[in-house]
Amino acid sequence: MNPVPTTDGTTQPGPAVVDRRTELSAFLRSRRARLRPADVGLPEHGRRRVPGLRREELAQLAGVSVAYYIRLEQGRGAGVSDAVLDAIGTALRLTPTERDHLRHLARPASRRVRAAARPQRVGPACRQVLDALELVPAFVVGRGLDVIGWNRLGSALFGDFPAMPRERRNLARQVFLDPATRALYVNWEGKAEVVVGLLRRELGRAPDDPALAGLVAELSGVSGEFRRLWARHDVQDKGFGVKQLNHPVVGPLTLTYETLSVAADPEQLLVTHHAAAGSRSEEALRALAAGLA
Repeated sequence: MNPVPTTDGTTQPGPAVVDRRTELSAFLRSRRARLRPADVGLPEHGRRRVPGLRREELAQLAGVSVAYYIRLEQGRGAGVSDAVLDAIGTALRLTPTERDHLRHLARPASRRVRAAARPQRVGPACRQVLDALELVPAFVVGRGLDVIGWNRLGSALFGDFPAMPRERRNLARQVFLDPATRALYVNWEGKAEVVVGLLRRELGRAPDDPALAGLVAELSGVSGEFRRLWARHDVQDKGFGVKQLNHPVVGPLTLTYETLSVAADPEQLLVTHHAAAGSRSEEALRALAAGLA
């Protein structure tokens, strides 16, 4: 394990990989802890030493034996069927993204480490799309939330990517380590929650990826806010929504974002942003683009 510096000058060990069994156990316990018997139609008997459903209550809801569920929650999920995972997902009221995360933790498709040595690059077709979006800030996210491509307006809005060291072109490092990014987002806490949820989902899909494990160890060592959010075991999938920004040059912006998969590489996502027609935010984007020109 490589040591990771902390804010107090000490170091803590950083894992080469993440233990999938530990992740599975912690995820199930965290989802069970957020439910109360009344939430799932069960009577609540007496005081509880810990919050959430008891294991036997969850097993009852899922229609499996208590011993079987305990083995699964201990990380021993080898051979578990889709039907059982679906039943547990229903009992825990998991979202589709959480169900997908549970399947990857319980039954990983492969123990093969991802080809981290092969750098991701934006293909020529995607590059043409980026360049064509003159009034649409956009960037491409690859493995581990690395920003691997952008257009001029995307860089002007979300960070000077060309000037950054390669390792700093990462959404998680930006959000937790860059003061300018913290100031950019009006709801920084919400953005941080999304980024941590995305990173947790990435790790569930590739627990043997040492680069991902190293990123988690690095951020855990230097950011108490990251440690707090990481301990929730929340997972998210990047989709669409609204971002409110406070840009240092053009001021407040309200932008709708959309995430699109890149057909040439399923591990790449194109994130686009646009303002409502005729809005003050659209005028601001035009002013920012004119300044670049």
